[in-house]
Amino acid sequence: MLKSSKRAAIASAGMMAAIACAMPAQAKWVASWAAPPHAPVASEGRLAAASFENVTLSQILRVSEGGTHLRIRLSNRYGEAPLEVGEARVVRIGDDGAEIPGTSRKVTFGGEAAAFIPRGAPFLSDVVELAVPDLSRLKVEFYLPGSTGPCTCHLTGLDELAISPPGNHVGKPFDPVSTAQYRAFLSVVEVESSESPGTIVAYGDSITDGAGSTPGANRRWPDVLAERLQQAGKEWAVANVAISGNRVLSPGMGEAALARFDEDVLSLPHVKYLILFEGVNDIGNRFGRPAGGPGLPGFDQPEITVGDMIAGYKQLIARAHAQGIKVIGSPIGPFKGASYWSEAGEAARRQINDWIVHGGAFDAVVRLDTAFADPDDPQSMRGGYHIGDYLHGNDAGLQAVGESIDLSLFESGPENGGKSGE
Repeated sequence: MLKSSKRAAIASAGMMAAIACAMPAQAKWVASWAAPPHAPVASEGRLAAASFENVTLSQILRVSEGGTHLRIRLSNRYGEAPLEVGEARVVRIGDDGAEIPGTSRKVTFGGEAAAFIPRGAPFLSDVVELAVPDLSRLKVEFYLPGSTGPCTCHLTGLDELAISPPGNHVGKPFDPVSTAQYRAFLSVVEVESSESPGTIVAYGDSITDGAGSTPGANRRWPDVLAERLQQAGKEWAVANVAISGNRVLSPGMGEAALARFDEDVLSLPHVKYLILFEGVNDIGNRFGRPAGGPGLPGFDQPEITVGDMIAGYKQLIARAHAQGIKVIGSPIGPFKGASYWSEAGEAARRQINDWIVHGGAFDAVVRLDTAFADPDDPQSMRGGYHIGDYLHGNDAGLQAVGESIDLSLFESGPENGGKSGE
């Protein structure tokens, strides 16, 4: 027979375990939506260099993970002067775009309605108490009383930005003077969730950014992944921090992936996984330029090698691992037929992809490349999966990519702060 003290200890341990299971998980902040900014680019002209003065901006977005509170991160990363925000609010909207009554909330900064964001700085709002369901849509408005100078923007927004007539129209209906599909000064929406294990970051270029997908429909492959996770009861937040035109080693559209990693990935809350799908712009611009030509406008392309690319990936992995983030890599996707494809570029892609798949540096590998590929010609994208340029996925192609990812890669056990039964 067990001694009474030992029986008591076992009973006490069992009781504590039962209490722990009954207690709700501790709420944590996760990045439920993101759109990293980049510097104005002369070759992109009017959109990248937009500026505003004495107008209200309204922007639509869809979060991935829901929660009970949120906060908004603005960015003046590339501003020429401090950015003044006169007033801001957030409101939930329905599928029809109409505001949901009772969900409008003022957004404040340090208890104040106004904010002055220094040059180069991000700026986090106060916590907003608002119940936000999973995969719900938000409208964020803010008034810009002074001249902003060239916008700190994310060009491939793929949802509506509305620009008001002159004046402060926060919380008031207005007929837009103009609309666009880029993100202006709005970079992250964080949500506090007691259910989420953490944040999954999708890191890449225009293929991940969703160029070619239907605007306003949330058909980027990270959107598809977020939907699948929610349907499976896995409460992960998914933050898409891709930038169209981005490269691993060189700046152009946005700083190089290596250069922007700290601010666009490591600054996000509770990042547990990084999906890396990037490199086609590096090898396309390196090997596919006309002989002696300058490459794409605004792109200074160094004479990189396959070894340089692999060293760049190793750096991203090492920096993620130092913060406890698992890195899931995908081989570079097929692009035969694209304007900058070449035999030399294809050879580089093959060597890099062999290392990604067999090199053992990544915590896991997903085959986003083969999800896009034509089975009869794996160097090319499948017909009906791209927008006609053999590079950018359409809705069908991006859906296939989002559905190709094994959800069991994303653990939701106690070590990730999630529910042990997920």
